[in-house]
Amino acid sequence: MARGAKLLATGLASCVLAVCGSGQPMADEVADFYKGKQLTVVVGYGTGGGYDTYTRLLARHIAKHIPGNPTVVIQNMPGAGSLRAANYLANVAPKDGSTLGVFSAPTALEPLFGNDKAQFETVKFAWLGNMFRDTAACGTWRNSGIGSLKDVIDAKKEIAFGATGPGSYGNQHALVLKSMLGANLKVITGYKGIKEVGLALERGEVQAACALALSTAKATFDKNVKSGDLKFLVQFGKKSIPYFGDATNFYSLLKTDEQRQVADLFFGQSEIARPLIGPPGLPAAFTAALRKAMAEALKDPALLEDAAKIGIDIEPVSGEETAQSFADFYKTPSAVVQKAKAIMGRK
Repeated sequence: MARGAKLLATGLASCVLAVCGSGQPMADEVADFYKGKQLTVVVGYGTGGGYDTYTRLLARHIAKHIPGNPTVVIQNMPGAGSLRAANYLANVAPKDGSTLGVFSAPTALEPLFGNDKAQFETVKFAWLGNMFRDTAACGTWRNSGIGSLKDVIDAKKEIAFGATGPGSYGNQHALVLKSMLGANLKVITGYKGIKEVGLALERGEVQAACALALSTAKATFDKNVKSGDLKFLVQFGKKSIPYFGDATNFYSLLKTDEQRQVADLFFGQSEIARPLIGPPGLPAAFTAALRKAMAEALKDPALLEDAAKIGIDIEPVSGEETAQSFADFYKTPSAVVQKAKAIMGRK
């Protein structure tokens, strides 16, 4: 063997023995950092809603799977449909692994849709995994006088839909109904979370709301669904979900390929329902360790037992697949993105 090749082989062998094979130095680095420390998870919505419920469930179980076993605490940071939390994680939170975040997929795609208030690059976040592949829906309260999606489309007066912020599912999906189906509605934003939107529905402040995904409905409104107080009007999955009852399937109403592409852009985001996210610049060793910890936590029998007790579903998606999904969204043809922006009233 030539001397250069022999030196290269020796170097590679050293790498394998010291770092590459066992990964122990990386694991030790993460464990040393987290031991005796607090890990803060910033949730971009108020307490009691779907994001909060899922994240608190994860927080109760993930620490034992993270090297060093930190104490995990939740910090609710509602605002602008979770955009406040996204901007905080990208620009203010430390990048050392001590702070993670949870915010919505629509918020993560605000830069794609030209929102200059979204001060981040989506693909630079450390996507650690997703707790559930979701399906979106819109609904109404029993006393609203609305019985079906057709009632919203044919309404003589605008139907008020409640939502958290401009980049939220609640706002986007309602505007899709308005633009693509001619639904006679207006969106009232500014609610701190889906639980507050639900209270507005119950009080009659608004007549309908979107962002009632399967996970949210089960986590926050299951009693209301079972009692008949909350009725679903439309569902946005390509396959109808029995839990949504006789709600109209949106895809069944589409007539062109362009409409389906636009629908895929809006509603494909719903599959990334409960992501855990690290800040841009999170060290690779921490990203790997936290992805592994989340994957292990989401198959932990204790977590699954707790999820069953509160009536929510777990369908894990890896951090790598979640990151790839966002990369793929940014490959959407510009004509489809422009159509989506027009629906949202953006230039």
